[in-house]
Amino acid sequence: MSLVPSVDLKDFISGDPERKQKFVKEIGEAFENIGFVALRGHFLSDELVDSLYSEIKKFFNLPQEIKDKYEIEGIGGQRGYTSFGKEHAKGRKEGDLKEFWHFGQYVEDNPKLKEEYPDNVTVDELPKFNEVGKETYKMLEKTAKYVLRALAIHLDLKENYFDEFIKNGNSILRPIHYPPITSEPKNAVRAAAHGDINLITLLMGAHGKGLQVQNHKGEWVDAIAQPDELMINVGDMLSRLSNNKLLSTIHQVVNPPRELWGTSRYSVPFFMHPISEMSLNCLENCIDEEHPKRYEDITAGEFLHERLIELGLIKK
Repeated sequence: MSLVPSVDLKDFISGDPERKQKFVKEIGEAFENIGFVALRGHFLSDELVDSLYSEIKKFFNLPQEIKDKYEIEGIGGQRGYTSFGKEHAKGRKEGDLKEFWHFGQYVEDNPKLKEEYPDNVTVDELPKFNEVGKETYKMLEKTAKYVLRALAIHLDLKENYFDEFIKNGNSILRPIHYPPITSEPKNAVRAAAHGDINLITLLMGAHGKGLQVQNHKGEWVDAIAQPDELMINVGDMLSRLSNNKLLSTIHQVVNPPRELWGTSRYSVPFFMHPISEMSLNCLENCIDEEHPKRYEDITAGEFLHERLIELGLIKK
């Protein structure tokens, strides 16, 4: 049974001050206590979700030699395909049992950032793949913007505090395929225990067992969303900015029971990143005698680069 609280984004955007404040309180408390929340009332339609899953299944079912031509060297896996077992959690040598794709930002009105970010990769064999990926990216980015507005209020900031930093931010949409397990994994799991790098993560596909969250007692709790819900969690950047007032929670995707080894699992996280220049220096109103400053000053870009090296996606 999932112990992750559930909230409705429609409360926040309802125009009713009481419902809006209720949402801010609920999501703020959830992120302070466990760092995860299940969210309904988002901007993804059922039709878009169905189309996305259809397209990503088609892509991962392509012959390996076709997928391999979309693995782009020299960009740290920021766009296109990353093959099976290449990424590992911080501090681990074993590669995770997954392959994935990255859609990145569709930059508007900013030639400097357009130059800075790698181009999105087009899959020639699947004409709808990129179109559906872009639409999903936009709807999840819109959802994340309102979640961050609620969190800004909770942190006693101006409601639009994050808006300038997430416009054209370095966010990533990552469709993941966990293939069937064909032999006893030595030490590898589908996704080893980790915290996310970014501000917040919006996860599609947390409807079955697999995703687990570590609570304050160190116990692993199943995090299962309803079919119409996204699972949202705090990333390390937001933890850092809030001086750990909002907790980045360790989570993992465990291997299924042996009888389900022959099945694939798909999930689609959207990692909400700000622009590189955003300061992650601990907010002054999150520092006091009981909560001394925990982190050195750093920008989002510097922090991301450090973490990509630790994950094995960028070489020193």
